[in-house]
Amino acid sequence: MTATYIHSSSVVSAKAKIGTGVTVGPFCVIGDNVSIGDGTVLHSHIVLDGHTTIGRDNTIFPFASLGTRPQDLKYHGEQSVLTIGDGNMIREHVTMNPGTEGGGMKTTVGNDCLFMVGAHVAHDCIIGDNVILANNATLAGHVTVGDHAVLGGLSAVHQFVRIGAHAMVGGMSGVEYDVIPFGLVMGDRARLAGLNLVGLERRGFAREDINALMKVFKDLFYGDGTFAERLAHAQNAHTGKTLIEDMLAFARTKHNRPLCQPQHK
Repeated sequence: MTATYIHSSSVVSAKAKIGTGVTVGPFCVIGDNVSIGDGTVLHSHIVLDGHTTIGRDNTIFPFASLGTRPQDLKYHGEQSVLTIGDGNMIREHVTMNPGTEGGGMKTTVGNDCLFMVGAHVAHDCIIGDNVILANNATLAGHVTVGDHAVLGGLSAVHQFVRIGAHAMVGGMSGVEYDVIPFGLVMGDRARLAGLNLVGLERRGFAREDINALMKVFKDLFYGDGTFAERLAHAQNAHTGKTLIEDMLAFARTKHNRPLCQPQHK
């Protein structure tokens, strides 16, 4: 690993913890309580502030702002944190805020994620691994995003919403309700449009498992009876199938927001 390099024009607090092989390009500002893991690269014009911990081998592009004060009027200076994992790509103008007293005091980003230009992660969000936020995708406070989920460009997610693992949010969608794992949602006020079949195939899931998941999806959202009855039937009919159990467990979990549903004609 190469030696740590800090450009002479950058302002780096003597209290900040800078790992081995870190590159800090021109005109960056790094605060007292920032920790940067080995091999992370800051290209230029980046602000890292607050109680922010960044893992190994991340790449951060110009004008990103990470760890500054949350955009929450209830925030009153509590020492909340932002924690970012390893191997993330954080592109230009991305913003991420720490947590608040009202949400557990922590915002967490996993490993190997891609945040494209202008993406925003608000206070108290929990982001899994291998997540993609395309250009100007924005998360309000307290949003949870599961592993391998993809949010299309200019999409916006309401506070307290859960986005399940492997879900796909279409571009320019406003997501007000929880999105099931493997779900595909789209629309001005997003509606459930099916399963993220492209994502499932790319992740290498077996065709047999995908077909079984599709059948349960149709029974759950288009079958007869109430949703509670259909959910109970699906739980009894399908055991030992991981994909189906993951989707049903998500659906039956009590949460702040209802499930996103299809647009029934």
